[in-house]
Amino acid sequence: MNPEAIEVIKVPDGRPIKLWTEGVPIEDAARLQLINTARLPFIFRHLAVMPDVHLGKGSTIGSVIPTRGAIIPAAVGVDIGCGMIATRTTLKASDLPDSLHPLRSAIEQAIPHGRTVGRGKRDEGSWQNPPERVSALWAELLPGFTRIVEKYPHLRDTNNHKHLGTLGTGNHFIEVCLDEADHVWFMLHSGSRGVGNAIGSTFIALAQADMRQHLANLPDRDLAYIEEGSVHFDDYLEAVGWAQNYARRNRTAMMDSLIAVARKVITRPFTVNVEAVNCHHNYVQKETHFGSEIFVTRKGALSARKGELGIIPGSMGARSYIVRGLGNEESFCSCSHGAGRTMSRNEARRRFTVADQERATAHVECRKDREVIDEIPMAYKDIDAVMHAQRSLVEVVHTLRQVVCVKG
Repeated sequence: MNPEAIEVIKVPDGRPIKLWTEGVPIEDAARLQLINTARLPFIFRHLAVMPDVHLGKGSTIGSVIPTRGAIIPAAVGVDIGCGMIATRTTLKASDLPDSLHPLRSAIEQAIPHGRTVGRGKRDEGSWQNPPERVSALWAELLPGFTRIVEKYPHLRDTNNHKHLGTLGTGNHFIEVCLDEADHVWFMLHSGSRGVGNAIGSTFIALAQADMRQHLANLPDRDLAYIEEGSVHFDDYLEAVGWAQNYARRNRTAMMDSLIAVARKVITRPFTVNVEAVNCHHNYVQKETHFGSEIFVTRKGALSARKGELGIIPGSMGARSYIVRGLGNEESFCSCSHGAGRTMSRNEARRRFTVADQERATAHVECRKDREVIDEIPMAYKDIDAVMHAQRSLVEVVHTLRQVVCVKG
């Protein structure tokens, strides 16, 4: 280990891998995935691996992939622009009602979440009739979407307008939290919903089709890439940029809904945006590092430039952190996006019970049933170990603890 506690894996016929994983477990399959990615010919300098690293689809979640001349659509993934938004309020813990169940119930009614599928049934995770403010946001997104569907008409029939301002499923959540000074924060996690999934899936398939004759030479077909100058490259950049913009506005719309419903339930008047953060952790963008203009794909990682604020959530029932970037260039100015899973969702369902979930979330007003066992805190890495491993990447500004959690 060097003084900064970075592990370095030297990859024959590839770029080095630098891991900020001191004291945090990383499975062998994830290491192999990282090595496969590091051997791609367009990787720039080295891969940077965050302490929440775990196995992903094609590329490892918790990795920063710098590239020159190509992008891997599956590394960006299908939840394009997934990320976090948080805002501190002027409320204190003592201003919250004694029972938090009415607040959770009101949030669940105000913001579509989850998913239902069935003939003749409306998906409960979408709007039946989007509110006027959501339609106004969609009107701003529509010109870009129209340009995309002119080339890819099948994307018109996706969940787009009706998913804007909705949460989704899985590890997406809405929380009311308290910081170390008992200030109330609102925080949520979501991305580009159905339309982002469709865009990501479209270009993953196109990359694989374009590379059909080369797929046999790739260690994983989900490492298929689109080269700069090829027919689909500029289209992908336009579409992924639009989806990232959609994701950011999706979070903003939900935060507006969350604030509005909280004003109805909490009797004390309050203001927000005392401190506010809105950040992606599944995305690609052009950046300059080590004097070169490159593409940086953060697959489960945050930008952590010097002074930049970010959000690192813990698991359901664990602490979360508002952080400030230290601008560590070796990590391409990045940090982790959360705690990181230690097991699959199916394994968590096999291993744990509702009683385990109840004990682990006793201090949180949240669902405690079989449908959320896969999100139990024990299915995730220790967030404190993750934070210690990246002490050269970020500094903690606020430590948050959940008191209300709504799961997708």
